[in-house]
Amino acid sequence: MQRVDVVIPCYNYAHFLEECVASVLSQADVDVRVLILDDASPDNTPDIATVLEAQDKRVTCRRHEANRGHIATYNEGIEWARGDLFLLLSADDYLLPGALSRSSELMRSKPNVGFTFGNALIAEPDGTTRRLNPLGPNNVPQWQILSGSEFIRLSGATNIVPTPTAVVRTTLQKRVGGYRKELPHAGDMEMWLRLASHAGVGFINEDQAVYRRHASNMSLNYYAESILPDLQQRKAAFELLFLHRADILKEDETLRHFLAEDLGREALRLASMAFNNFDTAAAAGIQRFALEVYPEVRKSLPWIKLAFKQTIGPKCWHVLNSVGRRSAE
Repeated sequence: MQRVDVVIPCYNYAHFLEECVASVLSQADVDVRVLILDDASPDNTPDIATVLEAQDKRVTCRRHEANRGHIATYNEGIEWARGDLFLLLSADDYLLPGALSRSSELMRSKPNVGFTFGNALIAEPDGTTRRLNPLGPNNVPQWQILSGSEFIRLSGATNIVPTPTAVVRTTLQKRVGGYRKELPHAGDMEMWLRLASHAGVGFINEDQAVYRRHASNMSLNYYAESILPDLQQRKAAFELLFLHRADILKEDETLRHFLAEDLGREALRLASMAFNNFDTAAAAGIQRFALEVYPEVRKSLPWIKLAFKQTIGPKCWHVLNSVGRRSAE
């Protein structure tokens, strides 16, 4: 059996930790080890982690005396890993049965694959669950192998990988290094792009993990101040990708142009969202970023639509939009 080292960073998630660890220890057909990294949680995480360590010799727990932040904690986990495969699993998420065996089987049979990912179930705060299908719900085989360039084009300006489903070949993870401290918001996306620039990517069309969506792990509302920094970090991720490019990306100006266009269009979509939330200043700033990244976005229909909305103002647009929706009903 392949060994899978699972690092569980935990900050203030004591109430989720036991379920998360149990979901790893119950995985069949793989040899698992678990490292709980408690980043100085103020809750009773140390008590829960200590009990879990005492109950199963496959579990080790470490506690930071002071909070180091998620990037440093992730990188500590990467340094610890020694197994064939590696997974970072947040303490508020958990694996579904068979997830690790499916990843292990694919990567054993496809040595050119550097990491795998799959579908995830999103547990919403209201108790409902929805499925996240990164490659779409239709006509996708059980396994799909993507070249690095194919994966990068498929991702574009967004992170399509549900993080709790991402199982990485440990030797490759060690080779490409840890998460970048200058990208606290786009670290996951940059890591998947970096890995894909060195190896193929496997997709598993199965529900691999459950991702909990709640107020303490992400904004459920609109926060304009976080949009532009996030976009800027995505731009930095692309710049780093080509700065430290592997052979498959050398001289690929077509891919560079594609990513710039996709980021510009995504920025314009978010600028429109900011305008719809009556935040005209944020909309204008994000719009300027879109133009900076991809000047040709000025010729697009979304740009023209946003310019019209800005001309008539948010209140007038809101009235017109409401009338249009009622007319369509």
